[in-house]
Amino acid sequence: MDDSAVMRRGIRSLVETDDQLEIVAEAGDGVEALARVRETRPDVVLLDVRMPVRDGVSVVREISEVSHVLMLTFSDESDVVLAALDEGAVGYLVHGTFDADRLGAMVRAAAEGTGSLSGPALAALRGGRAPAAGLTGRARFDLSERQAEVMDLVASGKTNGAIARELFLSEKTVKNHINQIFPRLAVTTRAEAIVAWLGTRPGS
Repeated sequence: MDDSAVMRRGIRSLVETDDQLEIVAEAGDGVEALARVRETRPDVVLLDVRMPVRDGVSVVREISEVSHVLMLTFSDESDVVLAALDEGAVGYLVHGTFDADRLGAMVRAAAEGTGSLSGPALAALRGGRAPAAGLTGRARFDLSERQAEVMDLVASGKTNGAIARELFLSEKTVKNHINQIFPRLAVTTRAEAIVAWLGTRPGS
């Protein structure tokens, strides 16, 4: 969902390289996006921030009642990233930071409710600082040393597979750790977990 027809064509060309993905609808503004989502009920909605009539952030909550929302935009402003995640987006991708393979992986992760954040979105949340993790984060959320290591890597944008390789664990073990971490962070998605771990959640 993007107000630029050129951008929509570009996204379509990337998505269509993956035979596991199918585009069921497009829209050029927030109101139309919401209508198309309610009609087609897709697993994942790729949603731009800047759109006419209603902007992307303003419709995230309503769309997320039907589909998982993955923001796909040029905006990497920290307040916009936070607002989108607070409204229910499961992930946030900034244009120019991914290829077709990365986009496909992010869409599949979003379909499972485990979307992540691209580098610029993570940087926007950090404000140029390192994550508020380590012993402080570990103590704050009552995590084990291994769980803190896993969460540091999640917050760096790594996939479960990459975390498993770095820590010499199986992907199943990493997934089990994440399933135990989320309740302690009081979150349900990977994006929310990153926001909480980096100490940028409102009220943190």
